[in-house]
Amino acid sequence: MTSMERVLCTLGHKEPDSVPVFFLFSFYGAREMGCSVKNYFSKAENIIKTQIYMQEKYDSDCYYTFHYAAIEIQAWGGEVLFSSETPPNAGEGIIRKGSDIDSLEVPQLDNIPEIKQVLEVTRALALKANGKIPVIGIVMSPFSLPVMQMGFEKYLKLIYFDRPRFDRLMRINLQFCLDYANAQLAAGATAIGYFNPLMSTDMIDKSLYLSTGYRVDRQTLSGINGPAAVHFASGRCLPVMDEVIKAGSPIVGIGPGEDLSKLKEQSTGKITLLGNLNGIEMCRWDEETSIDKVKNLVKIAAPGGGFILSDSHGEIPIQVPEDTLLSISKAARVYGRYPLDIKG
Repeated sequence: MTSMERVLCTLGHKEPDSVPVFFLFSFYGAREMGCSVKNYFSKAENIIKTQIYMQEKYDSDCYYTFHYAAIEIQAWGGEVLFSSETPPNAGEGIIRKGSDIDSLEVPQLDNIPEIKQVLEVTRALALKANGKIPVIGIVMSPFSLPVMQMGFEKYLKLIYFDRPRFDRLMRINLQFCLDYANAQLAAGATAIGYFNPLMSTDMIDKSLYLSTGYRVDRQTLSGINGPAAVHFASGRCLPVMDEVIKAGSPIVGIGPGEDLSKLKEQSTGKITLLGNLNGIEMCRWDEETSIDKVKNLVKIAAPGGGFILSDSHGEIPIQVPEDTLLSISKAARVYGRYPLDIKG
């Protein structure tokens, strides 16, 4: 099977030749290139060349066009902070007081060099994939984006005490999210990863989310012109799994703290699970640990299809040794081969 055939079979809740493996490489490419994170993201050709190289090297079943979450803050004119050990982070918020929302306008993608670079990378990888390898793009949920736009504390105050401005911010963010997601799909992305950590009950109370963000997410997901996988960026999804399924997403990214058996039971035939290797712990895994982790995940989540092996956060930390990734990849092809035969 090609990677695309393997993934489509899995999404159909059938058993392909082996469990698909998504290594979601973003700033890890800087390690492979031997350059700084900032320099790595400075040119589309760096990312294109390295994504192709890493897909082949680690036998991954996807290309990943994601640069860094804070690129969506650059789109609004905000600052991005680069370091050598962590993903690029957003600088000071672009919304410093509630009244700033009154004059906020949706950025035009054609005017944003960083966004244009993502689309360039997407087009090049889609051409290379030629329909045989999924190309995964990324957007931030309109509901989670304000954490970078204004900071978590200010955002919570906005939700509780200024619903008119919250509603306006959601309308603006929703339009930007749709513009960006659909531009990536038009450029050749197979699917969109919809990062939404604030959907997790690890972050806010479920009742608050259902009365605010859920309607925004349902409206956004329905407006994306292709499949969109909801990803919690390591947060737990089990408490809102029914809502994710009702929203129509074909895939959900699962965190490391989940009850995998319950997730499998609840998701079977309804939604595909993606995860949930702990990227932080991976930094210190040896070969034996890597194999054991893969075997355990496959044993619980892979029967009947509906499972893609990946990390839990949506990006591989730059500190993870390449030998660990190679061990995970090899173990997935050995123990994830259907029909499954895992003992112990």
